[in-house]
Amino acid sequence: MSTATPVNHRTIRPISTYALHGVAFYDGYIWAIENINGYLLRINPQTDATEIMNPKTWSGFIGATSLAIQNDTLWFTSGDRLYRCSITDGQWQPELIIRFADTVNGVAISGNSLYISCQKQGEIFIYDAVSRQSITSLYAPGIGIENLVIRGEELWVSDSLEQTVYCLERATGEVKFTLLTPFESPTGLAFCPNSQGSPDILYVAYASQEPYIRDNPNADPNYELQYRDVTFLHPLYYRYDPEKKYALSNGFLLEMSYVEELSPLDPVELQNLEWKIALPAETDRQQVVSIEPVGLPFTIEEKDGQKIAVFKFDQLNEQQRYIFGWRAILKVWSIKYQFTPRDCENLPPLSEVMQGQYLVDNENLAMETEIIQRAAEEAVGTETNLLRQMYNIRNYVYDHLSYGIKPHIDTPDIALRRGVGSCGEYLGVLLALSRLNQIASRTVGRYKCPAHAHLRNMPLQPDYNHVWMEFYVPGYGWLPMESNPDDLCEGGPYPARFFMGLAWYHAEMAKGVPFEKLYHHGEVVPKEQVSLGDLALNHVRFMILEELQP
Repeated sequence: MSTATPVNHRTIRPISTYALHGVAFYDGYIWAIENINGYLLRINPQTDATEIMNPKTWSGFIGATSLAIQNDTLWFTSGDRLYRCSITDGQWQPELIIRFADTVNGVAISGNSLYISCQKQGEIFIYDAVSRQSITSLYAPGIGIENLVIRGEELWVSDSLEQTVYCLERATGEVKFTLLTPFESPTGLAFCPNSQGSPDILYVAYASQEPYIRDNPNADPNYELQYRDVTFLHPLYYRYDPEKKYALSNGFLLEMSYVEELSPLDPVELQNLEWKIALPAETDRQQVVSIEPVGLPFTIEEKDGQKIAVFKFDQLNEQQRYIFGWRAILKVWSIKYQFTPRDCENLPPLSEVMQGQYLVDNENLAMETEIIQRAAEEAVGTETNLLRQMYNIRNYVYDHLSYGIKPHIDTPDIALRRGVGSCGEYLGVLLALSRLNQIASRTVGRYKCPAHAHLRNMPLQPDYNHVWMEFYVPGYGWLPMESNPDDLCEGGPYPARFFMGLAWYHAEMAKGVPFEKLYHHGEVVPKEQVSLGDLALNHVRFMILEELQP
């Protein structure tokens, strides 16, 4: 056997592959199964050069979802069966080892211990590789198809639906920490030697589809929307801080611009106007490198540590035209907080100031209506633990709402009665139910960079603005929770990737303050007098500059 070749930090895009499932590092190469065609692939991690190792037995590998290699033996799962075959004899003839009651997904091996994940049963089975007898099982940490790899006394698990990699204690299955992946649909993971020294690089495989415009000369019109398979491997960088109870993973240096184009629709005459726009916030996962004005100068106002750009107009009327706003350079990472219900026992009481700000109906939440009060009670039942309450509220809202967009935002009572809502309406119901259950919560946002992490130095424009929420844990602080993106499955179960977590593409604006308001002599200009939408068009643009390690 040759010496393992160290791997540089790079995205690996194997040639002529469609969907990689299961990954292993062996004999200086990345090994993976392309399960659409049943190819067992050996991939050069430096050049992407790809070789089919089983040219005559490929049909026996079709549909395989994982692989593991130990002592010149390759193990893989397919359907409800676990197979193995020799690497050294060159025959690649799968030998059936164990047949299970349900479909199994991932496999890892250490010594004589086999670990096999099963999405349907929500477990990771542990078997003796020699006797083929069951030893015990662990709870699967997520709800999707899970692939496995073992490093020392740790069991690492990737989950296709959760967009997450978990680090577990191999003996007990206890989750040590979790990491959000920079791309969706992870389908395998492996540790590879680092050419720059230890520690090894954790590579994660991804398999999904992307839309593209196809030029079809036989169609009219010639251009049509199609989907194509995309698969690749990318390093997962991470840093876990046990004291602060969070883990950061792959980040990016972003340029973000927010600009208003002044173009009033109706006659307007305003004197001594202040146009205030919130600036990006400093958080555990977001750092502001620089901010500069666009078009017009601004002054910075601070409120409770949050920064707001103030543009001043002595006079503003419908004849004037301006472009003004700000451009920021941000460092953003994915974050996942590592809180458990045990951490939320015996919490200190919520302060009166927090109660006055974040337990009241100050956002038109319809908290006095019968339908909302009944929902708040049904959502938590008899649960008293804050974290479980918040999780139950999230699931209750997902059970009762489906995603849909309208020209305006309905109040939570109407949204809940209709059963359809945008991110803002999901958020309104979440805020109302949590506040009625004495959980302090607030609106945060406001934009997401289009999640195209491979596109560098290109303008990227989001289709919509976006809002999510934070809930408060007394004694610790605010934790994030997405409004609707985890509502993926009708009736559940729902992934928890954005419960106490945010992906790298979330851009956090100043918190606890309005994102954008007009003021005259220190007083808010009423919408009835003039609205922002009638005065100007906003333009939002992102640019991904480079990838960052935490």
